[in-house]
Amino acid sequence: MIHVIAVITAQPGERARILEAFRANRAAVLAETGCIEYVAVTDAKVDSPIQTPIGEDSFMVIEKWASMADLEAHARSPHMKQYAERTREFVARRAVHVLSAI
Repeated sequence: MIHVIAVITAQPGERARILEAFRANRAAVLAETGCIEYVAVTDAKVDSPIQTPIGEDSFMVIEKWASMADLEAHARSPHMKQYAERTREFVARRAVHVLSAI
């Protein structure tokens, strides 16, 4: 199984616009071969010293894929290309971490 954590930082004040596009695209991603999990997350509303906030302009996408081939097919899919086009001007930074369990 392949795990992905994508950290998306929006241009100031534009996170909601990117998340709207994410939500509109999510069903298509979940229907892809090999997609196990695909969810956007933001800071939990907690008061805990263990939390390191990601901030108001950022969110993370937590993904699980059955194989690297499935993840690569996802990256090439037409709906992901459309999502990238819709959100490009609103994204300040994007870091994608592709991980495997040890």
